[in-house]
Amino acid sequence: MMAETTTRPVNLILLGPPGAGKGTQARMLEEAFGLVQLSTGDLLRGAVASGTPAGLAAKTVMDAGELVSDEIVLAVLKERLDGPDLAKGTILDGFPRTEAQARALDTLLAAKGQKIDAAISLKVEDEAMIARVAGRYTCAACGEGYHDDFKQPREEGMCDKCGGMEMKRRADDNAETVRTRLQAYHAQTAPLIEYYNARGTLTEVSAMGDITVIAADLDAIVGKLTQVS
Repeated sequence: MMAETTTRPVNLILLGPPGAGKGTQARMLEEAFGLVQLSTGDLLRGAVASGTPAGLAAKTVMDAGELVSDEIVLAVLKERLDGPDLAKGTILDGFPRTEAQARALDTLLAAKGQKIDAAISLKVEDEAMIARVAGRYTCAACGEGYHDDFKQPREEGMCDKCGGMEMKRRADDNAETVRTRLQAYHAQTAPLIEYYNARGTLTEVSAMGDITVIAADLDAIVGKLTQVS
């Protein structure tokens, strides 16, 4: 029987440390498959701005300088999943972070007749990642990205895109900070890797190669999920 396009939303989770390219790959998947990337920060800000019940609850907590609870994040996500722009599916970024959150997310999606179709882990080599992140900088005017080793402006000190003459680096883009972030990521994410692997939804993709090669690997994974036999 020929494959048909599924009408059920496809829900993905992208796992990967800072600098692994999650944002870049998520944008490419959005364009290729009509999915929508949902980060925890964007979800909360959107709910607060819209004045939804969950957004108002989040605003109260955030205004008090406290951390938003899992219950509120899930309530915000529940509201957002009803959006008509999510008909084709979502790419979750930054949530879940713990096994407890993953279980709660599964329950939420199941109530909507949905599930996490794939948790895609972007695998990195720590030392190479440290070099990648520690060497990056951007144009202060337009945000165009550069790197000490991989992508320097054609003319030193001048942005190729806008001609700006001021470059900047994030204060936390240094080897020591990146190494600490990687250690924390591995410790926090290990339970999620095990959780989704046990459910047969984990896929690992090397994130150390060319962006287009990584994108092709992800396209192949997502392409299969958007088809039903």
